[in-house]
Amino acid sequence: MKVIVFGASGMVGQGVLRESLLADDVEEVLVIGRRALGVHHPKLTEVTVTDLGDLAPLEDRLDGYDACFYCLGISSSGVSEQQYTRISYDYPVAAARILAKHNPEMAFVYVSGAGTDVDGRASWARIKGRTEVEIIKIFPHGYAFRPGLIQPTYGAQSKTRSYRLLYTLMAPVMPLLVRYVPKYTTTTDRLGRAMLRAARLGFPDHVVENADLR
Repeated sequence: MKVIVFGASGMVGQGVLRESLLADDVEEVLVIGRRALGVHHPKLTEVTVTDLGDLAPLEDRLDGYDACFYCLGISSSGVSEQQYTRISYDYPVAAARILAKHNPEMAFVYVSGAGTDVDGRASWARIKGRTEVEIIKIFPHGYAFRPGLIQPTYGAQSKTRSYRLLYTLMAPVMPLLVRYVPKYTTTTDRLGRAMLRAARLGFPDHVVENADLR
């Protein structure tokens, strides 16, 4: 199996990258981002682009992939709706459209979040909801994953300073929450394995809530 990962430098992306590199049935991992990770592994290939909304320069490298794990995203705090839309809607939809031209039957997993709702009150929920709808339209095997509270494991950490502080403060209780409140919590390694399951076997529903990810 050959997979593509977007957002591999983020906390969720680190989780699925680790699980993909560990998986016996994954033979190649292509990471697409704006800067190199500095990770070295026989399965791993990295390509950098200046504009994640325009992957045309990479078209000759996108054939023959079985799955794409789209983990790129930002917090809506402190950014304009326009900027949030560009990163959370324009980028993933552009990636989905170009990948569908080359791999129409691939599994495309878009990591959204709990509370996403195309008719929601919060702008971030509506924007991500629109993205989910487009991904599922484009791919027969398109999935919107909606994890809840995520415990970083195996060295994964958020790029957002405020989130890193939150995870540090919650570290003593996070394992208990993951164990006893599974409907609302997960871990980066569990989430990564759930993405690989989507690539291998699919899910009965295109929108996958946290409880089903567990």
